[in-house]
Amino acid sequence: MLAPKKVKWRKQQKGKRRGISKGATSVDFGDWGLQALSPGFVTSRQIEAARIAISRHVKRGGKLYVRIFPDKPISKKPAETRMGKGKGAPEEWVAVVRPGRVMYELEGVTETLAREAFHLAEHKLSVKTRVLPRQEII
Repeated sequence: MLAPKKVKWRKQQKGKRRGISKGATSVDFGDWGLQALSPGFVTSRQIEAARIAISRHVKRGGKLYVRIFPDKPISKKPAETRMGKGKGAPEEWVAVVRPGRVMYELEGVTETLAREAFHLAEHKLSVKTRVLPRQEII
């Protein structure tokens, strides 16, 4: 699973997921991108599952770029624990995804293959997505 090697603080507050993505809103590296349409937390397990689904479908034919990284720790308290006694231990790492964020990019594959691969990956993620072509800059 993806996780940072070192963090300054062990626990973070959850924060808000409103607004649109600050950056990474266009396809910069590949020919096709998978763009988020809704906000949410995408866990490291979801990122890895979607990556495997895409790479298996294209049969390692194209180049895959993963443009999100889980750098926020989410803590959870144990089940059936009374209130109080402080914050729970960090359980998982998530990437904060806001609408407009391009999460994955594919290069060197046809449009139909990219759309099918991203459709498989969409089922693994907890946010709504769409397939985005690269915009040629003139």
